[in-house]
Amino acid sequence: MKNFTLFAFLFFSISNFAQIKGTITDEKGNPLPFVSVLEENTYTSTTSNEQGKYQLNVKEVGKNKIVFQYLGFKTQKTAVAPDSKIILLDIKLLEESFALNEVIIDPKNNPANAIIKSAIANKKDNSDKTARYTADFYSKGIFKVKDLPKKILGQKIDLGADMSSNLDSTGTGILYLSETISKIAFEKPNKLKEKIIASKISGNNKGYSYNTATLSTYDFYENTLDFDVKLISPIADNAFSYYKYKLEGSFYDDNNQQIYKIKVTPKRDKEPVFEGYIYILDDSFAIYAIDLDIKGYRMKNEFTELMTLKQSFSYNSKNKIWTKNAQTLSFNAGIFGIKFSGKFNYVYSNYEFPDSFAKKTFGNEIVAFEANANKKDDAFWNSIRPIPLTIEESTDYTKKDSLQTIRKSQKYTDSIDAKNNKFKVWYVLMGYTHKNTFKKETFEYKGLLNVTSLSFNTVQGFNLDSGFSFKKTDEELGKSTSISTTFNYGFSDERFRVTGQIIHKFNNINYATISATGGTKTAQFNSAEPISKLINSISSLFFKDNYMKLYNLEFAQVNYSQNVMNGLNLNGKVAYEQRKPLFNTTDYSFFKRDDTYSSNNPLAPDDYVNPAFNQHHLFKAAISARINFGNKYISRPDGRYNIKDEKYPIIFLAFEKAFAASEKKYEFVRLGASVLYDVSLGNKGVLGMNFRAGKFFNAENISFIDYRHFNGNQTHIGTNERYLNVFNLMPYYSNSTNDRYLEIHSEYNDTGFIMNKIPLLNLLKSTMNIGFHSLAIPDRKPYSEFTIGLDNLGFGKFKVFRVDYIHSYQGGIQQNGVVLGLKILNVLD
Repeated sequence: MKNFTLFAFLFFSISNFAQIKGTITDEKGNPLPFVSVLEENTYTSTTSNEQGKYQLNVKEVGKNKIVFQYLGFKTQKTAVAPDSKIILLDIKLLEESFALNEVIIDPKNNPANAIIKSAIANKKDNSDKTARYTADFYSKGIFKVKDLPKKILGQKIDLGADMSSNLDSTGTGILYLSETISKIAFEKPNKLKEKIIASKISGNNKGYSYNTATLSTYDFYENTLDFDVKLISPIADNAFSYYKYKLEGSFYDDNNQQIYKIKVTPKRDKEPVFEGYIYILDDSFAIYAIDLDIKGYRMKNEFTELMTLKQSFSYNSKNKIWTKNAQTLSFNAGIFGIKFSGKFNYVYSNYEFPDSFAKKTFGNEIVAFEANANKKDDAFWNSIRPIPLTIEESTDYTKKDSLQTIRKSQKYTDSIDAKNNKFKVWYVLMGYTHKNTFKKETFEYKGLLNVTSLSFNTVQGFNLDSGFSFKKTDEELGKSTSISTTFNYGFSDERFRVTGQIIHKFNNINYATISATGGTKTAQFNSAEPISKLINSISSLFFKDNYMKLYNLEFAQVNYSQNVMNGLNLNGKVAYEQRKPLFNTTDYSFFKRDDTYSSNNPLAPDDYVNPAFNQHHLFKAAISARINFGNKYISRPDGRYNIKDEKYPIIFLAFEKAFAASEKKYEFVRLGASVLYDVSLGNKGVLGMNFRAGKFFNAENISFIDYRHFNGNQTHIGTNERYLNVFNLMPYYSNSTNDRYLEIHSEYNDTGFIMNKIPLLNLLKSTMNIGFHSLAIPDRKPYSEFTIGLDNLGFGKFKVFRVDYIHSYQGGIQQNGVVLGLKILNVLD
């Protein structure tokens, strides 16, 4: 029955159209890639592949001509005979001859400027013609690698069997290949609904590709285009501030419409701009084609060397609308001598332009997959795929899909695991991982000599972390369970501490997760841990500054969280905590042997006898909410994937209550709220803001542990990407409070808007940060900071440094300092 249904589907589908296919070459017989092929005055279109081969499905053969359109070559129309369901049609295109009248070559009266000004003046009218449409959409994405070594910096590279199966002995080949077929509805500026009908990934029978129309909407009629930074369109309102233009000629298309070829050159090299060619139509001044390059450093992506975006548009004389029929986005990138390349091809066809959409057309769900979208067979893809596969792509599909069954079998995975799971003596020090790939189970031993194992503090002296973990996943259901334990031994206090944790995630739909944690550990008074173990170890051992203040925590905690509705996540926890004070047990450091560390009492650094609190215990219950307004999401059979709407802030709400304490005075209630918001300023940068406020109730005599502590920084080292949660010069516990508080952080990143215009400094390819931070609490003068600095600093491709100058002020006391940002430490710690 299933075979009959499939046969009937294919029969009726194929009977409704004929397929025209062939090869497109130039006069010398060289194949021409990405030639636009379309049925005249329809929205049926495709493009040729890298080998010049194309295939076009048309419904009414012979009634219309087939148009072949390629930049630099004359457009050609060819009629086809309706005598077969498969028509072979090879095409040879002739090079275009560009006309340029001598009289218009006048530096004082640049004709290209006049054309661009007309394009800017008419772009709203041209944009409005395609402001609302439905269309069929096809995408194909491919990633390749060249010269991939087996190890980088001594670490083995494991891409997995699926990705690495097609690499040759030199580490060269296809890493990833996928395709999607979908139907889209779009309304400017950013309303999109996409239904994916078919999705295919080479070597992966799940086949839920990320190639979507959502990630491919590049509209040059807008002032900026989003490539992590906002790049300026060559026909933006302010384009003349960024570009120079040169008219390189003109030609006439098959409809006798004159097209101008204009070279686009940046005025300043380091700014977020394109370069290349834009083709503009005479009379309407609409975009005919785009052929523009983006250099990686211009979009603050040093690993990308060059990205090229090409778009072609076709004309329908019935409605007089130019529509985008094809788009290609390709890139080259590299690091450590490894070369990566990628290409995404997009085809738009079967446009319709409704006057309006039904109210429920667009919602929070922007992408959805049809049932069995990843189960389409080769016959389906061969009949509907608009761009033929190249030999390399066909080989990749054949090889990886055939190997997949073998590689997924228990016999094969067990044999590979047996090889990789062999235990060696040095794994006792370096760590060890044991996998059961078939059962999706992983066991890991942390080791004793990894980068985060050994640290130093004045309470424990040198202390060593190690532990074990076990994780089991079920990708089909989106479930996972992990069990872990951490062992810590302090060599100075001679104490062994153990914690354990179990986490279970129920699904990838609402991400319901429950966890239980317990044991004994040293904990910072500020649970946000404002100083890392690595930074504290360096500060103590090299400079004899022990900023980390610790107490002993014996605890048991249960936590549950889930998304209860779109954009709303709730988290609840209940914990028992036994708190004991700790004292310094060592005065060791590499230098300054005669100096003495401050005490472990954050309230009295010179008091080595009295602790900051007395031993006690209590229970805590807390509930918190995260609200993402306007939250969008992609629905896949294996889960829901949320996409934050950048127009709205994120709001956090918290309620915390301490109860059943060893003494009544330790019980309290705290309410808190915060707003985190990034305001996009287009090509002028991003303004980030973080506002926090809270209030304690019945908290006059609570433990100092439960005060609201603020993230200070006395080390002059920053480890975060952004400073929206830290006071850069404030001592860690100088403004802690058990009353109300208001915390303000703001930071403007120019994303190069200012820095790109400053001679010499623009050679750094950096960005400027200007910040303001303020804290208000009762009975003390407000604390304020003003900062200015440079980000995206480094060497070559590694932009991991940041430098900020800070001026702080509180109650007449002023401080000045410099903070060096080492973002890589946030990863290592």
